Amino acid sequence: MATIFPTVSWAANAVMYEANIRQYSTEGTFKAFEKQLPRLQKMGISIIWLMPITPISFKLRQGSLGSYYACSSYTSINPEFGTLQDFKDLVNQAHKLEMKIIIDWVANHTGADHEWTTTNKDFYILDDEGNFTERNGWHDVIDLNYKNIAMQNAMIAAMQFWIKECNIDGFRCDMAHLVPLDFWIKARTACDTLKQLYWLAECEETEYHKAFDTSYAWALMHGWDSYAKHQTNIHHIYNILHGYSQYPQGAKKLLFTSNHDENSWNGTEYEKYGSKAKALAVFSFTWNGVPLIYSGQETANDKRLKFFDKDVIEWHNNLPLENFYTTLSLVHKTKAVSLGETFNLPTTQDYVMAFLRKYENETVLVILNLSNHDAVKLQVKHEWLQGNFVHVFSSLEFNFNGNETFELMANDYLVYQKI
Repeated sequence: MATIFPTVSWAANAVMYEANIRQYSTEGTFKAFEKQLPRLQKMGISIIWLMPITPISFKLRQGSLGSYYACSSYTSINPEFGTLQDFKDLVNQAHKLEMKIIIDWVANHTGADHEWTTTNKDFYILDDEGNFTERNGWHDVIDLNYKNIAMQNAMIAAMQFWIKECNIDGFRCDMAHLVPLDFWIKARTACDTLKQLYWLAECEETEYHKAFDTSYAWALMHGWDSYAKHQTNIHHIYNILHGYSQYPQGAKKLLFTSNHDENSWNGTEYEKYGSKAKALAVFSFTWNGVPLIYSGQETANDKRLKFFDKDVIEWHNNLPLENFYTTLSLVHKTKAVSLGETFNLPTTQDYVMAFLRKYENETVLVILNLSNHDAVKLQVKHEWLQGNFVHVFSSLEFNFNGNETFELMANDYLVYQKI
């Protein structure tokens, strides 16, 4: 299977940041978030994914503010966040800072009082009595009917609205696998006539890379969850990664330790992975994929954010992990990581992961001790490990001769870059 659409060039070494506007600030507005753009640019962010910006239905609403994923219109702004002009200003400012904006697109369902429920009831899947339906156990949405071509065309027109009006740079498509692949190909073809965009699918169906540039690494996340609970080992992780390596050329996976769903429903990365959280973040930035930072990870946010109510991130003045993620962003943007081949290094311990990334004369070495064992030693013998390298987190320089021994403390991580 080959991909149909070429990926935009600016996504080749992208670092993505998921912005939860509601919880980002006391104001919870585009204007308040816009002030953070220079900081995010310095952190190495290249793509900002905004959770849904559309208004939220009142009917069947959960909590006091409802779910962003239960929209009442596809072509309006959630007044909670500001105005359409505020959003345009945000996009324009991001572009001035050479960052891109993609918006969350919920195509499988709408909120229960979406404007289409009165104007185009036939756009929905109805039961035998003509009532709206929902197939996935969500309480505040109703499902759209993709057998209706008029609905498909209206959906594409709504997507094009945001390109024409606001000059957005792409879509993160919610639960993409619940929508027929043929529609996504049709939608991308139509949208690409206006502007070449970046497309991210929340799904793990390989076939969907016919329409999408990047898909979620759900299987890997679940693998790490099992590993953190001592239910599996590193070999299982490598098997998942091998499966990803068989994807179509150019296809990439979204790698993350947290996102809006995981944080709210399953816990922060510290709840899920404990003291392994930072080492797994290192992995997500140095393996082949698109790394994701979720709002607040740079401040080491350790609370679950409420999904249907106001619950502001507790920002610390010094943002304890900002430098950590900035360093990782710089490593990710090297050709060794963004374009290079991978060599998995043999280890005698089933809790140590070690690999080299290489592109032409650029080399990066990554070693992760994913255990509570201290003073773990690893000997690395490889011809790529020759010359001067810098430890990226300490800036200390070393001369390697192709046969080196490293020692790691519990849950420690080492990243060396050839200089």
